Amino acid sequence: MIFRKRFADVVSRQLDLFEREHAGLIADCMAAERAYDRADRTEAEERYGDYVDLVETATELLADLRDGYASTLEDEAADHYETTFNRAVLKRLPRFALEIEDR
Repeated sequence: MIFRKRFADVVSRQLDLFEREHAGLIADCMAAERAYDRADRTEAEERYGDYVDLVETATELLADLRDGYASTLEDEAADHYETTFNRAVLKRLPRFALEIEDR
């Protein structure tokens, strides 16, 4: 529990920064999802692929942010930090949370 509290503020600030620096990418993800939702059957697969590509890009950026910070920590602390980060992404940016644990 100590680690979670220790990392909560750091993770919150990291996600704030991510949202500011990648606002365009986040907006593109939302637009791609809307385009997929509105697409007719002949376009749906392509629109979904566009959406998935954007989500994967954002997820990779988040994982890079997480992994970069985790690499500065001792093993046990890094594990707790990663768990805290992944949970925060799930709550705050859920569209990017599905695959973040696998990266």
